[in-house]
Amino acid sequence: MIEKCEGIVIRRTDYGENNKIITIYTREWGKIGVMARGANKPNSRLSSVTQLFYYGYFLVQRSTGLGSLSQGESISSFRHIREDIMSTAYASYIVELLDKGTDDKKPNPYLFELLYQTLNYINEGYDAEVLKIIFEMKMLSVLGSPPVLNHCASCGQTEGEFSFSIREGGFLCHRCYEQDPYRIKISASTVKLLRLFFYFDLSRLGNISLKDETKMELKQVIDAYYDEYSGVSLKSKKFLKQMDKLNGLM
Repeated sequence: MIEKCEGIVIRRTDYGENNKIITIYTREWGKIGVMARGANKPNSRLSSVTQLFYYGYFLVQRSTGLGSLSQGESISSFRHIREDIMSTAYASYIVELLDKGTDDKKPNPYLFELLYQTLNYINEGYDAEVLKIIFEMKMLSVLGSPPVLNHCASCGQTEGEFSFSIREGGFLCHRCYEQDPYRIKISASTVKLLRLFFYFDLSRLGNISLKDETKMELKQVIDAYYDEYSGVSLKSKKFLKQMDKLNGLM
């Protein structure tokens, strides 16, 4: 039976000369893989709907394994993302993180909405680097590794100065600094932002503008935490790091 779903293409792979296998994150079914037969042919009606980041409605023949795509109807192609190299790089990282961090066929409407909102904000020209950081923070619960952000991970105190401890898995107050000599020193604003980005509703995002030093602190904490707890390795992250190095030289 052919069924309709709303989804975003998060991965695509050539299969043979003319076909594509695409992974779609759907609102209704979670992550699914489908075969798009003939999608690589020049005049194929499936050519445009199998592009990375394509957001639309899909008609799919579902099965226990790989489904079959019969057609798609566009909601948004996220054109700006595909035309700007940095937007493409950040969006590629976001969809790869989602892909590596989720299992097939497990519906999560909240996660679908988070993916859509993040890509839509990038497409509208919001700071893609900040949106990547927010997405990373929100994915930690999905990955089963939420950090301790409401109090000191060691003593439970909610007041005081805080650093971030990878070993303790969250904030460490000044009373407990000796617990981790390798704690990451962060500013009070970074403490607030880590907590805010983890908990707040992305649909309420206003104008976002962060200092470079704050971004650096956020990235340092999140990168170290992901390396220790996430268990995911992303090809797209290497490209982002190369771009960071180039920007640092300019």
